[in-house]
Amino acid sequence: MQIALLAPLPPQQNGIADYAGHLKHALEDVGVRVRTPLQGIGNDPEAARQRVADADWTGIDLVHAEIGGGRLAEFHALRALRERYPQLPLTATVHDPERLVWRRHTLPWPLSVAASLRSPLPEMATVLADPLCLREERQLARHMTRLVTLTHTGNRCLQQRMGLQQAQMAVIPHGNLPIAPLPLPALQPLKLLYFGFIYRGKGIEDLLEALAQLFIEKPALRARVRLTLAGGSEPEMAFGPSGSYLQQLRQRIRELGLADLIGWHLDLPAADIPQVIQAHHVMVLPYRESSKLKILGKLRGTSGALSWAMACGRGVITSDARSFAEEVSHGNGDIYPQGNVPALMAALSRLCEQPQMAQTWADRASTLGRERVWSLTAERFQSLFQQACGVRP
Repeated sequence: MQIALLAPLPPQQNGIADYAGHLKHALEDVGVRVRTPLQGIGNDPEAARQRVADADWTGIDLVHAEIGGGRLAEFHALRALRERYPQLPLTATVHDPERLVWRRHTLPWPLSVAASLRSPLPEMATVLADPLCLREERQLARHMTRLVTLTHTGNRCLQQRMGLQQAQMAVIPHGNLPIAPLPLPALQPLKLLYFGFIYRGKGIEDLLEALAQLFIEKPALRARVRLTLAGGSEPEMAFGPSGSYLQQLRQRIRELGLADLIGWHLDLPAADIPQVIQAHHVMVLPYRESSKLKILGKLRGTSGALSWAMACGRGVITSDARSFAEEVSHGNGDIYPQGNVPALMAALSRLCEQPQMAQTWADRASTLGRERVWSLTAERFQSLFQQACGVRP
């Protein structure tokens, strides 16, 4: 079988590129030939449509895309393929259900005039244009052969919002690298880890506030807890109109009196990720859902960081944002209401009082990690592709 994979790929620094790179290699390992016709165009929808027109699609049995993270190139390539090759099976992993892309490439006139004006006019224009965006998403989704989500929660939300048939839907959990197990470090001090891309909206401030409050209420814990902030700091993510987020984060750490308790691993090389995760007891993911996206729908994706925690055999404390509640429903961690700093502090306090919970969570995470290795994930995708090739779109 030969497929075309429409997706960002490393060295691009984002979670979907990482996912697509691992999926490509795993599929090739099980005998699937993979072509990447959009490689090198970035996130340019017009270039994607032109590449569809120029590429040789001879011998392609199926096209699979990775959609989400604000990516529009793959979405427009799929629309162009459906127009040009209506019999070609099209599948996609939807990383940010309940929508496909959440926004249009361009706004129609006269809303397009607002794009260059001061906030909140561009945001208002996006909301006003959203019915058109949703209509285009539904048109494509209903003509896709299969749509894959990483969780059952995301699957249900996508199916309902896009108005899809159950036969179009599939759930394949996020794949994991096969990481050799490593015992937990000694339980004192308790080593917590935030891991992921470091930019606004990840709730890192909530974690800092929760730790500061915990040490005020229980000063003895200060000597028994450490936190590491690790992950990517891509400049276009970490810098914005209000300046350097990393500098603001460091300033907030100093204000809270936590500088001596926090370590950093910025722009962590992929080869070092398992070692860093396994040097800690528990990963903490305090994500918050975007208030802007709430106007447009429910974001029910998951996280590559959660996948790494499972692969490395480590439990998590996470907010209930996205589909995290489902991912932490297997006895592999604790969950709290997003944005609720006292609830996060209480979760941290429980872990400090019962550090053996970290071992229980780690054992369950290791089992999930073995069940979700990329080799098995690739076999699931291969089976889905074979089924899709037997179904007329």
